[in-house]
Amino acid sequence: MPNPTSKSTSLQIWGRANSVNVQKVLWCCRELGVPFQRIDAGMQFGRNTEADYLAMNPNGRVPTLVDGDFVLWESNAILRYIALSHGATTLYPAKPKIRAGIERWLDWTLSTLQPVERPLFWGLVRTPVAERDMAAMQQAADTAAVQWRIIDHQLATREYIEGEGFSLADIAIGAYARRWFGVEGVTRPALPHLEQWFALISIRPAFQEFVAPPMS
Repeated sequence: MPNPTSKSTSLQIWGRANSVNVQKVLWCCRELGVPFQRIDAGMQFGRNTEADYLAMNPNGRVPTLVDGDFVLWESNAILRYIALSHGATTLYPAKPKIRAGIERWLDWTLSTLQPVERPLFWGLVRTPVAERDMAAMQQAADTAAVQWRIIDHQLATREYIEGEGFSLADIAIGAYARRWFGVEGVTRPALPHLEQWFALISIRPAFQEFVAPPMS
């Protein structure tokens, strides 16, 4: 395993490409033109339980970012760091009220949205068809829909989640929206503002490269 303290011309991002939290980071890097090297870790690739990896990230999760002698974990903290260290005032505006609004959605994504999205994704994508409990999956979809209605309401009067343009909030929530719209076999409510926003962000080249590929 490479030494995390070694100097590199690009960021190292440890994590498998099908991880939603890794996808967010890769998407952000590409939006900003930040060079990076992604290193497979987690699930079928292992590595995240090895001592060297745990020395970088004691949680044993992905992603982990290595920037020279600096190591950082937690995906939304990584998004903030990349934006701040590359002067991304469009993705992460400095105006306190706009930035606070973005921060709110970054926190909400992990505290509220991810916990209700995870059972649905795992049950419909990472569980064999013969083992799926579709009644439970519909219940999970109904639970997740409560949170997606919040975003739909937020987007009723705006083009993007927060502020005047595309931001880290759109990246963080957009990666999960890919899963919401991508799973099959459940009934979802009509959320027209959410659907319009998702159509807008999903044509971005970085989304197409890292988030749009088939889910696994």
